[in-house]
Amino acid sequence: MARVTSGELQREFGRYRTVAQREAVIITNHGRDDLVLLAAAEYARLCRQMQKAFHVSELSDDVVDELGTVGVAESAAKYDHEYEL
Repeated sequence: MARVTSGELQREFGRYRTVAQREAVIITNHGRDDLVLLAAAEYARLCRQMQKAFHVSELSDDVVDELGTVGVAESAAKYDHEYEL
C-alpha cells in the first residue's frame, strides 16, 4: 500500500488517483493513518465480501478460535431445548 500525507495528496491528486487504481493509498494526517483511497471496483468488492456467508471450512483458524470465545446471551437460554438429542 502506498502512504501519502494529506498535503501531498492535494498537490498530486492525479498521481495518487492512478496509484489507487492498482493499490490502496493510505492518507495520513499529522503522522497518523486517517483515510484510505481505493478504486471504486475494489470498494464494491469489499462491500460484497462483507455480505458473503462463509462455510466453516473457509474460515481461518484464528476466526474459528475466536468463535469459541463468543458468549451466548442469557435470553437465548429459552432455545436450549432445541439442541437436545
